[in-house]
Amino acid sequence: MTKALHINFSATGNTGKIAETISQTLRQEGLDVDPVAAKDAANVDLLEYDWIFLGSGVYEWLPGKPLREALASLRKKYVESGDIKPASPRIPGRKAVVYCTYGGVHTGINEAVPAVKYMAQIFDHLGIDVAGEWYFVGAYHGKMENFSRVGRLGDISGRPDERDLREAAERVRGVLKT
Repeated sequence: MTKALHINFSATGNTGKIAETISQTLRQEGLDVDPVAAKDAANVDLLEYDWIFLGSGVYEWLPGKPLREALASLRKKYVESGDIKPASPRIPGRKAVVYCTYGGVHTGINEAVPAVKYMAQIFDHLGIDVAGEWYFVGAYHGKMENFSRVGRLGDISGRPDERDLREAAERVRGVLKT
């Protein structure tokens, strides 16, 4: 059975909704999925999995702090073990997908691109092909809720919504066929 690791961080629940849909779809497609919260991800072995899905909300153009800390620990571990090599030779049969949820109130998707590129670097350095970089709109919550109605993306209240969740499931099914 194909093994998948799914690491995510969600501070508001937006990424959590997308993450649950991704994990459910992976299971429906016959993969054995290990879900791991970002705060617990520093000790996983990325190299044990055929597929890795990694997601976070976007906070000041980067993934959430718990995920950044886990990625820093993983990078250090793989540098010390020699698994990160010059020229990053590809590891056949290993693939990753990185994704985020974002509000983009000021500059739209441009606020999210750095976070996804940041998350993808661990895989590229390990030689794991990044098969997808996905962006999902997510509403603001709490004190910033009004940003959901006034930003560059228009009214994003209630997102990710059912349409976004269907899109996430379709993307999972599509990327698994690559």
